[in-house]
Amino acid sequence: MEYMGKRKNNNRHIEKKILSFFRENPSKEYNYKQIAAVLEIRDTKGRNELIKLLNLNVSSKQLVSPTKGKYKLSQAKKQYHKGRLEVTSSGRGFVICEDLEQDIAIPKNGINKAFNGDIVEVYCYKRKSNGGFEGEIVQIIERNKTDFVGVLQIEKNYAFVLTRNARMYTDFFINKEQLTADYNDGDKVLVSYTDWPKKAESPYGTLIENFGSPGETATEMHAILSDYGLSLHFPEEVEAAAAAIDQTISKEEIKKRRDFRDVLTFTIDPKTAKDFDDALSFQQLDDDLFEVGIHIADVSHYVEPDSILDQEALARATSVYLVDRVVPMLPEVLSNGVCSLRPHEEKYTFSSVFEITSKGDIKKEWFGKTVIYSDHRFAYEEAQDIIQSGTPVVTEKHSLRDGSYEVDQSTYNAITTLDKIAKILRKKRMKNGAISFDRVEVAFNLKEDNTPESVFFKTSKDANKLIEEFMLLANKQVARFAGKREKALPMVYRIHDEPDSDKLNNLQMVVAGFGYKLNLKTKNVSQSINNLLFETQGKQEQNMIDTLTIRCMSKAEYTTQNIGHYGLAFDFYSHFTSPIRRYPDVMVHRLLEQHLNNKKTAPIESIEEACAHSSQRELLATKAERDSIKFMQIKFMENHIGHIFEGVISGVTDRGLYVEIIENKCEGMVRIKDVPGDYYFFDEKNHALVGERTNKIYQLGDIISVEVAKADLIKRHLDFTFATVEE
Repeated sequence: MEYMGKRKNNNRHIEKKILSFFRENPSKEYNYKQIAAVLEIRDTKGRNELIKLLNLNVSSKQLVSPTKGKYKLSQAKKQYHKGRLEVTSSGRGFVICEDLEQDIAIPKNGINKAFNGDIVEVYCYKRKSNGGFEGEIVQIIERNKTDFVGVLQIEKNYAFVLTRNARMYTDFFINKEQLTADYNDGDKVLVSYTDWPKKAESPYGTLIENFGSPGETATEMHAILSDYGLSLHFPEEVEAAAAAIDQTISKEEIKKRRDFRDVLTFTIDPKTAKDFDDALSFQQLDDDLFEVGIHIADVSHYVEPDSILDQEALARATSVYLVDRVVPMLPEVLSNGVCSLRPHEEKYTFSSVFEITSKGDIKKEWFGKTVIYSDHRFAYEEAQDIIQSGTPVVTEKHSLRDGSYEVDQSTYNAITTLDKIAKILRKKRMKNGAISFDRVEVAFNLKEDNTPESVFFKTSKDANKLIEEFMLLANKQVARFAGKREKALPMVYRIHDEPDSDKLNNLQMVVAGFGYKLNLKTKNVSQSINNLLFETQGKQEQNMIDTLTIRCMSKAEYTTQNIGHYGLAFDFYSHFTSPIRRYPDVMVHRLLEQHLNNKKTAPIESIEEACAHSSQRELLATKAERDSIKFMQIKFMENHIGHIFEGVISGVTDRGLYVEIIENKCEGMVRIKDVPGDYYFFDEKNHALVGERTNKIYQLGDIISVEVAKADLIKRHLDFTFATVEE
């Protein structure tokens, strides 16, 4: 019996190899000798077993025999699909195909050397018991990425780069010749995929760059960028092209533009900002009529379409803001210099100008190229002081054109009037159904070596909201200008679809446990969401409910096909106001200029392609930014091992409790085995861990005391334990 079992298992193994071979060659016919050669079956007994297996698969309709003695895969066209692979933390995967409503599940042994994100061809060989599809990857059409970050492990005659993580199931083999003196055991490195030989257990890689010792701030930040394919440095030819730009403000060019140099103009930005995208101009036209200019750096004047600068900007698509550095979309000579709307300098701009009342009613609008002179550069804190103090005084003096060193009455009046209009505009948005996420942002005070000294929270105050409202106004009106024409003009829209209904239902159940109501039956669901967010402000569970609500939202993206922006409650919305740091804004500037001058635009297909690329790069940048914050939080907590903090349960899984420390918003995990007093099981429906014997419940929003047990900088993970044993 034992012998028969071994034989049966061997036949199954051979059958799997046979079918895999045919799936890799779906349109070809083979005889048994050719297949035996591929499978390296050389003995007569083995060949006879092979013939039996081939005929059995003909009987089961897996194979057909169109020519006597030859075999071929059946129904090849219907069973093959193309899609993108997503690898799960368990090592299995799913292929998302446009031609199928359902994803195709891929078992571990069916991934066949594909990586997460690869475009693959999959053979759908059976339906799962639950009615879904299951399949095997037969061809890698396009690698999603070929460069990976990992830790170098050097052996005597070879090395490996350890890259395994939640979505990467293998490491890279490095041959001995690459192990120069520049590389040491344990270094964090960048490895490039070169090949995965048929019989090799691991792919082969080439060492590209050494980032240094794991855990060091510079090492980890550089590694984060490389992991997402975000380049820290510009190619020399791009830097040279930027340096060669003519930075003069010429009389000839000024004549082509509307001149705002004698109109009061200022910027309001963070204290540490170096690139100033936008400025506001202000003048009173009548008792209740004001001209407000929203002036945006005219990047498109300097960056010509298809130039080397344009190609690099498109490839990057966005600036990336890590905790300790900015990786700009444009070289510094442009981003911080010629395009930046610095104080006391004349600059070319592209502007939206509105004649607007104190009630926020627009009487007239104008779009076009301009030239400005910025009279003041305010930090948000200074503008906030002006709004709150009631007197025209700021914390830092500014040199004005006449040599004085104070903010005059006209500037004070401009800021306070704009603040009042902004508050009315915001109120209108909220009434129309805009969703207000006033989330607290985590920030760090850094030491000279860029390690975190302390954590603080950034909140949005009146000065921030003033700028936000006028930027939203410009973005909305530019989009309306293009979209409301009798024949809609090509435009890049920033769209935001309605929330996921299943996730909203789940949110409704979660918040009910805290005593809150979310009405999903009303026509104005967004208003109900706003009421929820307002009610939770200042509560311990605010950040957790904010996070769960955000997860219900669709992802905003760029496209030429407008569907409106749900979160802002705008029928038309675009990104016009940040061309120094976002490529879609550059595209909007070009399209708007072409529409104003009745010029031909680029083909809609190429615009849409750039939109899709920009959306994808924005997503990568966001992930990199979050990773940098997570690293800094763990770096900060390294000095707090053994310390006890109050925390709120921010997530519950079958692995344990995620806990966010209230004092600094650092998040870690109490593993399920470390939850004291009982054996706990995961109640997915109620987002809780429940004790088997005691029925003790730990659920989302509960406040618990935790002790910091471990801060793992390499895995970017915090381990907590309960501070005291609870009975």
